[in-house]
Amino acid sequence: MPETADADLTRQPPGDSPTKSEQGDSGGLSARSGYPKTTEPIQIYWMYAIPLALIHILALLALIPSLFSWTGLVLAVLGHLTFGMLGITIGYHRLLTHQGFVCPKWLEHFLALLGICCLQDSPARWVAIHRLHHRDSDERPDPHSPLVNFFWGHVGWLLVKNRDHRDINCYERYVRDLLRDPFYLRLEKHALWLLIYITHAVLFFAAGFLYGWLTRDSLSYGLWFGTSLFVWGVVVRTVFVLNGTWAVNSLSHLWGYRNYATPDNSRNNWLVALLSHGEGWHNNHHQDQRAASHGHRWWEFDMSWWVIWLLERMGLAKEVVRPRKVTR
Repeated sequence: MPETADADLTRQPPGDSPTKSEQGDSGGLSARSGYPKTTEPIQIYWMYAIPLALIHILALLALIPSLFSWTGLVLAVLGHLTFGMLGITIGYHRLLTHQGFVCPKWLEHFLALLGICCLQDSPARWVAIHRLHHRDSDERPDPHSPLVNFFWGHVGWLLVKNRDHRDINCYERYVRDLLRDPFYLRLEKHALWLLIYITHAVLFFAAGFLYGWLTRDSLSYGLWFGTSLFVWGVVVRTVFVLNGTWAVNSLSHLWGYRNYATPDNSRNNWLVALLSHGEGWHNNHHQDQRAASHGHRWWEFDMSWWVIWLLERMGLAKEVVRPRKVTR
């Protein structure tokens, strides 16, 4: 079994969690104390607020009919499957955060690079924040509980400064297992992960521009085609994946059903599961955090699990963690 973080945050239940009798018949929490203390006084984190606002504004370019192309749309869909599912759901979440399976380092690093191309921060910071979420889920220290309010749980928590995950010196204790790998440590230096995201976006535009220019012998067509691929293949896809991930934090802690009486407000939400390749079976996940499969009922389809299963059959995934309990 791979070595976990010193605090073992992926395996421990939230501290000071309420008893089941305190949760009420519906399960989950009924209230919380407000914003995490580490965010007070509230200050806008412009290093995040500006890029996130910009990418959403750029996504409005998709409303311009002349920028639409079927190639761009196909790339957006394929990008949701590759960058979103392989990079974030399987790479950042089930592999790096919860160690639900192990794979060759070259494949692990490749999945991490795909995750970086979703503009969701470096692997180490993402993992640290998610481990903190599981440690304190729906308690006040939880970085993004929607029990504060929906906007906070969805994206608001990213827009303010939090002393717990401001820089690597604050969160390295939660991801020491990851940072022992020089690959992840290098990504933290000089915001290298952000440079990778920008580079991949430029490559999308450049590929479209060169293809359009060379095939039509038209500079203007090349500029149009490159812009179309950038808007749909990068911007629209990034915004869709971002909001799909955020919906797990917000919608899946507010609406849905519960298979298990976990000490938090996690819910199984079919719509979120559809948008995030199985991550919406969130109550199942909080019950059995390390399990690589999140669907515990026969009809809870989890596409990410079937990809991991296929990797296992190919010999590329080993020590795959199955759910300890499956509800029929």
